[in-house]
Amino acid sequence: MAPRSLGSLHLRGALGAHRVAGPALMRVLLIDDHALVRNGIGELLRSRGVQVAASVSSGEEGLRRARELLPDIILLDVKMPGMSGIETLLNLRASGSAVPVLMLTMSHDDADLSAALRAGAQGYLLKDMEPEELMPALEAVLRGDSVVAAEMVGTLARIVQGDASARQEAPRPANPFASLTPREIEILECIADGSSNKMIARALAITDGTVKMHVKAILRKLGMRSRVEAAVTAVEHGLGRKRSYSGRVV
Repeated sequence: MAPRSLGSLHLRGALGAHRVAGPALMRVLLIDDHALVRNGIGELLRSRGVQVAASVSSGEEGLRRARELLPDIILLDVKMPGMSGIETLLNLRASGSAVPVLMLTMSHDDADLSAALRAGAQGYLLKDMEPEELMPALEAVLRGDSVVAAEMVGTLARIVQGDASARQEAPRPANPFASLTPREIEILECIADGSSNKMIARALAITDGTVKMHVKAILRKLGMRSRVEAAVTAVEHGLGRKRSYSGRVV
């Protein structure tokens, strides 16, 4: 089954400030402890005109190579000895890197999907996917979308529902978006609707760069690592086409 855009759950759109490369210019960093997987994926990518910037077997080496090579996108395994994929991703984001990261794993575990998205991953795919489905997923992430394997959409829905229940039980601020400007609220509402950066720019008659700048500010003010998390929060609090923002928690 093909990877399904998170847009179907009002979560389309990913990280803001990373440059977009066409397939022929795409530079990918592979991080996976299995040589067979690295070699197979590397060969597949090269056959599609993609440059494999490096292929490494550990999170530690992956972090070093990411700093040195500045790839366009990282394919990262979840389960690795030593530093796990989630730990690698957390360290990458803590260093200030905004490079899009696509998790590629055998894990169907709810906790792994949740941890990956909260750590700042732009996608979560399974290693048993069809080979021809990988390139569209990479291109979608570079366009600013987030992707998740179709088999994991139900898991994602359970995660979102669980988060919503937990947040209803916990004390919440009167207005979680109080620090956002009116323009940032407007853009967050578009994100909740599933709009990509390009769609938001067109709707608001501003440039893509201006949208990216606002998205970075929104994530910083809300203390979130990815637009996936921001979109979930926005939907839970009533932003979007179906329920407009009124300055109240609903």
